[in-house]
Amino acid sequence: MHAEDPGRGTPSLLRELTSIDQVVYAAIATTDTPLLDGRLRRLSRAADHSKISLTLAALLALRPGRTRRAALSGVAALGLASATANLLGKQLVRRPRPDREAAKVLATRFVPMPASASFPSGHTASAVAFATAAGAVLPEAALPLGLLAATVGYSRVHTGVHFPGDVAAGAVLGGACAAAVTWARGRYGG
Repeated sequence: MHAEDPGRGTPSLLRELTSIDQVVYAAIATTDTPLLDGRLRRLSRAADHSKISLTLAALLALRPGRTRRAALSGVAALGLASATANLLGKQLVRRPRPDREAAKVLATRFVPMPASASFPSGHTASAVAFATAAGAVLPEAALPLGLLAATVGYSRVHTGVHFPGDVAAGAVLGGACAAAVTWARGRYGG
């Protein structure tokens, strides 16, 4: 064990976390998964612009009562997460996207590389926000929605457009946005 310079502790920690992030990204990139590649590529594309979550919200909204409230809460959280990730997070951090070619991500996994910054994952933030907020109102849907959101997040790493840390940050942001919407719904009714 070696002592850290107190004035340099945070940058050292950040460097170490970045190294872990890159190693995990590279391990996923070079793992042969032909049965998953096409499926995760299609899922990642289907999640563009929150199409999956919004479709689920539309289906939930067809039923009145708690199911419709779940859809509305999910969409509110999704909107907050998307705005926060894209208008605030990506603008403040400006982390470059991964270099798929250097990491040897298979071209069969490729989805179009977004032009925006990598951190945080907006797809993950939106999917987790929707799943968490809708699941808070409709607990029987929480597990399937959560699994779908987790798979969307993983698909972003698998296709090479995000580092795992981007996805983890997106999940935390999505959960926080869902908590804010759930709190507001409880406080102000809805």
